[in-house]
Formats: sequence, C-alpha cells, structure tokens
Amino acid sequence: MSHGIRGGLLRRHRDFRLLWCGETAGKFGASVTGVAMPLVGVSTLHASTFEIGLLSAAAWAPWLIIGLPVGAWVDRLRRRPVMLASCAISLVLFAGVPVAAWSGWLSIGLLLSVALLTGTAAVFFQTAYSAYLPSILEPDDQPEGNAKLHGSASAAQIAGLGSGGLIAQLAGAVNGMFVNAATFLVSLLCLAGIRHREPRITRTGRPTSLVGEVREGLRLIAHDPWFRTFTLFGAASNLALMGYQSIQVVFLVRSVGLTPGTVGLLVAATSAGGVAGAFAARRVAHRIGTARATLLFQLGLPTLGLLIPLTVAGAGTLLFVTGGCSIVAGVVAGNTIKASFQQRYCPPDLLGRLTASSAFLSYGTIPIGALLGGVLATALGLRTAMAVTTAGVPIAALILLFSPIRRSRDLPMSRPAACQRLSRKAAGPA
Repeated sequence: MSHGIRGGLLRRHRDFRLLWCGETAGKFGASVTGVAMPLVGVSTLHASTFEIGLLSAAAWAPWLIIGLPVGAWVDRLRRRPVMLASCAISLVLFAGVPVAAWSGWLSIGLLLSVALLTGTAAVFFQTAYSAYLPSILEPDDQPEGNAKLHGSASAAQIAGLGSGGLIAQLAGAVNGMFVNAATFLVSLLCLAGIRHREPRITRTGRPTSLVGEVREGLRLIAHDPWFRTFTLFGAASNLALMGYQSIQVVFLVRSVGLTPGTVGLLVAATSAGGVAGAFAARRVAHRIGTARATLLFQLGLPTLGLLIPLTVAGAGTLLFVTGGCSIVAGVVAGNTIKASFQQRYCPPDLLGRLTASSAFLSYGTIPIGALLGGVLATALGLRTAMAVTTAGVPIAALILLFSPIRRSRDLPMSRPAACQRLSRKAAGPA
C-alpha cells in the first residue's frame, strides 16, 4: 500500500486528463442516449412497449454474445486504436439516425440495429479502456485515477439524465441524437491527443487459439478466490439492482403518487450518491483498508436502501433519496476500489480477458433482474416487490462477507502463482 494519498492527477498528467475528458463526454452521451433513443421510438416511430424494451435489450445483448471473445481480441491488440475505432463507429451510427429520419428511412428495425451496433462498439471500448488505464498511470496513481473516472462518470450520468429529456424537447427527439454523436466526437479527439504509445504486442512461442484464450479468462475467475468472489457478487448484486430499478419509476408514480417531473428529479438525485461514493472510496480505503472499505460500501451502506419501500408523498420522498443515494454511493465506491485492485493484481496481458469474462457473467443477470422486478410487482404488488428487491442488494454482499475479504484488512496487490502461470501460458511456452 502507498503510505500517503497523492493528488492533483488531472493537473500534472496530460494524457490522463485527456482520457478523463473523453470518458466523461462518452458517459454523458450514453446517459442522453438512454433517454433519447426510447423517445425517438415512442414519439417518432410510435413503437410498442415491447419494441422499446427491445431497444434496451439490444444495447446489453453484445456483452452476452461477443463479450468473451472480445476480451481475448483486446489482449492481442494495442488498446488505444480499439478505443478510437469504437468511438468513430458510434459517432457515425448516432449521427446517422437523424439523417435517416430526414431521408424517410428511419424505422424501429434501423433503430434496433443502431442500438445493437453501438452496444457492440461499447463492449470493445469498455474492455480496452479497462485494460488501457494501467498502461498510462503509475500504480500509486491508479486509485486516484479510478476515483476521478468513476466520480465524473456518475456526475455525467446525472447531467445526461437531466438534460436528455430537455434536449429532446428543445431540438426534437431525433435531432437530439446529434448531441450524443457530438460527445463521441469529443471523446475521439481527446483519445487522439494522447501522446503515450503502447508497445506492439508480441507473443513468443506457439500461438494459442481464441477459444483457448477465452477459456483462460474464465479459468482465471474460476480458480482465483478473489476474482471469483467479486464476479459472483457482481452477478447477484446486478440481479437485485435491476430488480428494483426496473420498477422504481412505476412505484413512484402509482404507489407514491408523484408526477413524472418529480420522479425524474428524485431518480437523478439518487445518482448524486455515485459522485460522493467515488471520491470517498480512496480516502476511506486508505484509512481502514481496501478489504474493510469494500465491506463497508457494498454491505453496510446499501442497508439504508431498505428505506426506499417506505417512501410516501411529501417529506417521505427523502426516504427514497436517502436509500437510493446510499445504494448508488456504495456500488460506485466499491467498484472504484475493485478497479484499482484488479489493475494491480492481475497481469496486464490478461486484463482484457478478465474484464470481458467478469462482465459477461455479471451483466448476464441484468435482463433477468429487470424481468424479476416486473414479475414480483405483478404477483406481490409494487411496494412489496420494492422491499424484496432492495433487500437483495445488501443480501448479495453476503457473498463478500463469507469470502477471504472478511479476514483481510486490504485486498492483495501481488500476483498469485496461479495468475502468473496463466500469464505465461497466454504468451506461449518458453
């Protein structure tokens, strides 16, 4: 562990500053897309509820379809060109939506294709980005870098959610897609300005097959107790998170009796917890240890989420904000600590596969969680369903409690022997 907390990374590190600006712009655009794409479907194409649901599914489906091989591909390539290509593809696709509308070619099928292709680009970008960050930052700077990136991502999400509807109202839902395209242009220019150049990936010995490399990523998670714990927790946590988030708007409107405008403000307010969590993570982890801080943020803080089902109109909406902020703060803070741990604990040549394999397993529960929320709300009622799903968030963290994390002050920083053997196997026999 570092003996002190360094600071001023944005001021003193030009390449990280550019990466930070580009990533923040991209997260803002992603939040705007989350509002604008459904609005295009509803207001312009008069799509059905099922078709709007398919738009969300199309954005996540690439993680399940190509997530595993992308991790292996990214580990074979330099990461920055992959990120540049992903931004350029997303820029063209999103800018093409209003062009298609002006030409009379826009349809729900075309919109679904854009969602699927930009979701595919996002898989490549996120996998490459997670593996790229350690190459431009010293190990002692990585906790600050992750904190700033996660904090700005949460702030960009708040701004995107708040402005997405306003942009669509002022410019029209279709023309609002130009704003999203512009954020990818900013991201593209920032990445292009980074001076650091990765060395060419060289492999010695006998080359391994793509299937073999995918298997190595899954084996790394299965055999390493730390990676296995975080991946199982991520899958269980996402199940519960999507369970309550998929019905929270309906709950606030129908059970609490709030107006759509108020609901939007409350949901955006809970996202503010992510900013606080990201910037608290590094200091709390430095004071009490990274393992203990992980338990505090992922198990202790989300327990306040049990206040959400008690929400009533008036001053009672503070229960929703308090519970929601606590869950989001805990999740973002925990993810910030986990990101720094993975970047230092795992060999760089396996980071792409680790990111993709864990995302494949963790994100696979997202659509199941969304379905579960609807089923529980139909069978038990909205308030009871909210109670069950919000309780699931701290319950999922029991996986962390009954793991090596409970017996540790800090998460390990050195590479285990098994991880080193996998790294040598990925490079081929000597």
